[in-house]
Amino acid sequence: MGDRWYSEAVVYCLDIDTYADSDGDGVGDIRGLIGRLDYLARLGVTCLWLHPIHPSPNRDDGYDATDFYNVDPRFGTLGDFAELLHQAQNRGIRVIIDLVVNHTSDEHPWFQSARSSPDSPYRDWYVWSDTEPDDRHQGMVFPGEQNETWSYDRTAKAWFYHRFYKFQPDLNFANPQVRDEIKKIMSFWLQLGVSGFRMDAVPFIIELTEPGNPNSPKDFEFLTEMRQHIQWRRGDAVLLAEANVEPDQLPTFFGDASGSGNRIHMLFDFMLNGRLMLSLARQDPEQLIDALHDTPKLPVGGQWATFLRNHDEIDLSRLTTEQRNQVYAEFGPDENMRIYDRGIRRRLAPMLGNDRRRIELAYALQFSMRGTPVLRYGEEIGMGEDLSLRGRDAIRTPMQWSYQPNAGFSTADPEKLVRPVIDKGEFGYQTVNVTAQRSDPKSLLAWFERMIRTLREAPEIGSGSTSHIDVPVPPGVLTHRADGPTGTMVFVHNLGTDDVEVDLSSLEPEADLPIDVLADRGYGELGKLGAVKVSGYGYRWIRLCRGSAC
Repeated sequence: MGDRWYSEAVVYCLDIDTYADSDGDGVGDIRGLIGRLDYLARLGVTCLWLHPIHPSPNRDDGYDATDFYNVDPRFGTLGDFAELLHQAQNRGIRVIIDLVVNHTSDEHPWFQSARSSPDSPYRDWYVWSDTEPDDRHQGMVFPGEQNETWSYDRTAKAWFYHRFYKFQPDLNFANPQVRDEIKKIMSFWLQLGVSGFRMDAVPFIIELTEPGNPNSPKDFEFLTEMRQHIQWRRGDAVLLAEANVEPDQLPTFFGDASGSGNRIHMLFDFMLNGRLMLSLARQDPEQLIDALHDTPKLPVGGQWATFLRNHDEIDLSRLTTEQRNQVYAEFGPDENMRIYDRGIRRRLAPMLGNDRRRIELAYALQFSMRGTPVLRYGEEIGMGEDLSLRGRDAIRTPMQWSYQPNAGFSTADPEKLVRPVIDKGEFGYQTVNVTAQRSDPKSLLAWFERMIRTLREAPEIGSGSTSHIDVPVPPGVLTHRADGPTGTMVFVHNLGTDDVEVDLSSLEPEADLPIDVLADRGYGELGKLGAVKVSGYGYRWIRLCRGSAC
């Protein structure tokens, strides 16, 4: 792996409370996760991203923290967490954690002090207004569940700002003391041994909120400060950020106007995610071709993080209304499958009709795109969702490990589980679980292990350049390539249902005995690349040449 380890990583994200319960209380914990590290190592994971681990009233799945310097006692202790870092390191797995500092819980001691008196030392740690702001009903993140971003606090006798839920008051990043505290929090966890942070809601962290101004200024220099701070504390630490903004704004999150990569290392590629979904729905790669052509130039060290499913809804807000409706019709036809007037709250396997060919195609596409792939827990075995649960909880059900009661997640009584295990239908744990797939060499889990091994043998995908191969192709086919010092990979993905042939003979002069390294089936020798066959919903990853031969 290169010096920039994150460019060739495979990131696996999970919630501790739904992954593995070691003590039978119905809630997943750190010791349970430690017991599953060998599974993750075998899968090929090199970086573990943990969703919020801090103490919390848990009104928003841990994103409402009451103490940034500790671990939620439901999960274990700081000692348990230190042991997790040690055991993960022994297996070559790095750990990054959610840095959820746009806001705190309203039960956090800082806010309780701030609201108690205008003279509180923490009063200015939050954003207040003595009068009702004109933009009170603008900028909601959760439309349908949230109807304001300013709420009146009777104790404080003032209005406080909350970009998210009312119980999550925003911190005031115009206050130097708040900035210093955030750096102190980062230092604490870096010293303990984490390899970086997934930063939640980054566009809001740099917003210097002004009451009545829905377009308050943003201070990008704070990103530079944080980057510089963590690099001095741990040179190889990374910042992986969530910034779902307009494409022309994205480069600013990576670095300043001079082209320096002095801010965020990695950004989730929301634009690609939406286009991937639209392309899968249409069975047409046009949107992906546009994405490859339109990718903003990143500074040295800048990296995309690609994903199909994560812990939130599939966000389609960057698509047009017509495009969004096309995706809804294909993947979220029922109103109960949608959320916030912008997204789909489903896992991928049920979205694709549990069609193994389409599931493989979708993930082969994602993992072959430029950037670092992020995989959501349970996707590797094709887990489903529970639409009877509230909001995003539909895709946050316990990991399905075995045929044992509660899917092997916990020995607790079912009614004590943090969330119900899926136990009915084709996605019930009696059908979909790790144990069943571990013993089946043709299972989806076995395919993921093989695909991830192949990816790790092709570092040009993550650290090289990716481009569309502009040759005539049948409808539904995407051809692209990844080039780097280690060689060249060529990819052919067929989003349509018909078997096709693709003429890639123009690449033959570059080739050095081209071979399939991953494919949906055996296709035979490639020859001079003049008739590359691909099945409906098929894919071929072709090693064109290695570095020394290119």
